[in-house]
Amino acid sequence: MKVKLALGALAVCLALAWGCGQSPSATAKATLVNGKGKKVGEATLTETSKGVKIVMTVENLPPGVHAFHIHEKGVCETPDFKSAGGHFNPYGKQHGFENPAGPHAGDLPNITVAPDGTASVEVFTKLVTLKTGVKNSLFPPSGTSLVIHAGADDYVTNPAGGAGPRIACGVITK
Repeated sequence: MKVKLALGALAVCLALAWGCGQSPSATAKATLVNGKGKKVGEATLTETSKGVKIVMTVENLPPGVHAFHIHEKGVCETPDFKSAGGHFNPYGKQHGFENPAGPHAGDLPNITVAPDGTASVEVFTKLVTLKTGVKNSLFPPSGTSLVIHAGADDYVTNPAGGAGPRIACGVITK
């Protein structure tokens, strides 16, 4: 009898999680394009116990260190991607991991693109979630996007770490 109750309770818990779109390992994705609209990368976002894991591969980008952020709108209009808005910042913080009044929820570590124009990235962020209906969800009505900038993020300067123009963008989708 106790086993049946425990299994029944487990089934209800799993049904509620799946029924509300909150699977134990919710995922999202983004296809990144350059300013000419050509695909330059793919990213997969996964909700984990450590936060949201972002795994991304890119190609055909300029070699060097580049800022990588989550932006506040799910729009990636070429050629400059200004349509993506500013950094995702649901808590009204200032920019940068090294800024005492920061960081934005969309601030992510810099990425390094190899001399052949490729990069493989794996980062975790505890500042966002793939759950819906919460303030730091990557699925607000306006959507969100991943953006790569031309330069490195200095992790301090508002509003974007002195990272320069946007060179790639991908809308985050379920």
